[in-house]
Formats: sequence, structure tokens, C-alpha cells
Amino acid sequence: MKARPVAFLVSVAMLCLMAALIAGCDQLPGKPKESDRPLNPSQVKDFAALYGENCSGCHGRDGKFGAACELANPVYQSLVDDDTLTRIVGEGIAGTAMPPSVHSAGGYLTPDQVTIVVSGMRRRWKTGGALEQAPPYASEASGDPHRGAEVFIRSCAPCHGDDGKGGPKAPGSIVDGSYLMLVSNQALRTLVIAGRSDLGHPDWRNYPGGQPLTAQQVSDVVAWLVAKRPQFAPGNYARNP
Repeated sequence: MKARPVAFLVSVAMLCLMAALIAGCDQLPGKPKESDRPLNPSQVKDFAALYGENCSGCHGRDGKFGAACELANPVYQSLVDDDTLTRIVGEGIAGTAMPPSVHSAGGYLTPDQVTIVVSGMRRRWKTGGALEQAPPYASEASGDPHRGAEVFIRSCAPCHGDDGKGGPKAPGSIVDGSYLMLVSNQALRTLVIAGRSDLGHPDWRNYPGGQPLTAQQVSDVVAWLVAKRPQFAPGNYARNP
């Protein structure tokens, strides 16, 4: 048999060595497992990851002590229904700092991920069923700012001061134009009804005076606050989003 050239034999040996090295690399310590590979953002299904990345910056790490609505408030979770909460999370609220989250509205989440966020909030922060005799989440009647002034003096002034510019328990002004330009009518209504338990703000049942606020009184005191909003505020804040 004719002898093979040395160069050919060397090439074959090198190929065999490379194949062995490649096979060996697949078993090296520290090689990432398939489960260790980073997920595509649309594949994330964990509530904590989705909430932490998309919600905690405004609403707080645990749904409390954020600049925006206290999501971990059981009163709020019982007040707003599933469809409304899903719409708020997915589509945001126009004219406010609440941005859309779902892809179709310009956000980063899939519809399934929005559902995971809403379901996760419900499991963690909603206790019991709907609140009996609670004022409705959305306004069903126009408020009267003149009547609202009376409601404010009786139920709100003990903490916020007679003029709303600050009191012993709540030194900040709630009639400041800059603040009122940043919040929607609905945000004010939600605060009056659900309160902020993380900040010591009572819900509609526990205002000074011992009497729960009626639905009309809630609308009236919100109308009083809205009347304090500067008229040159950007956007049409007369609506009630």
C-alpha cells in the first residue's frame, strides 16, 4: 500500500485533536445550562420580575411608599374591578404620568404579561370581596365645589388645614397648583375613597367626624379640589379619566 504523505497524517491528527477538544469543552465546569440562558423579555412570566421592572419605580417596591397610587392597599384593590385595573395597567392613563405597558399601546409587555401583573396584585394585595356601600370608583354624579368646601372643612381640614395648604398632621399643600396639574380627577377621587394606608391617609370610612363619606360627598370634595387647579394646565384636565 502506498505510504500517505506526512502532511496528510498531521492534518488528520489535528482534526481528531480538535474534535476531542470540542467534545471536551461541552463538559467543562461552569458551562451555562439551557435554563441559565437569559429570557427574551416577552418570555418573562414571573410577577415579581415584571412588577419590579415596570411598576415599582412609581408604586413602590412592595406596592407601598411610591410616588403614585398605593397598589398594596386592600381598599384600592377591592374598589377597582379587574377590567378597569387591566385597562389601567395595559393602556395607562392619558394626560397623567401613568404610561401604557402593553405592546399595542406603546409599552413593553404582552397581553399575557399584563394579566400576570394584574393577577399577581390581586393574589397579594386584595383581601375579601367588594366593599359594601363604598362610593363607586368612577364618578356617577357631578360634584359641587361649594358643597365640597363644607365637606373639606369637616372631614379633611383637621389634617390638611382649613385652606388645604397644610396642617399639623399633613404639612404639605394639597391645593398647590403644581400638584394638581400632575394628578387626574380620578386620582384625586381614588385617594379620597381608598386613602393611603402607607402614609396614614384614611379611607372614606375613617375621616374625622366619625361618619363615612357618601358618594356625593366624595364627588363634591373632588370638585372643590379640581376648582383649585390652574386653568392653564396642559391638556384638558376638565375630563375625568
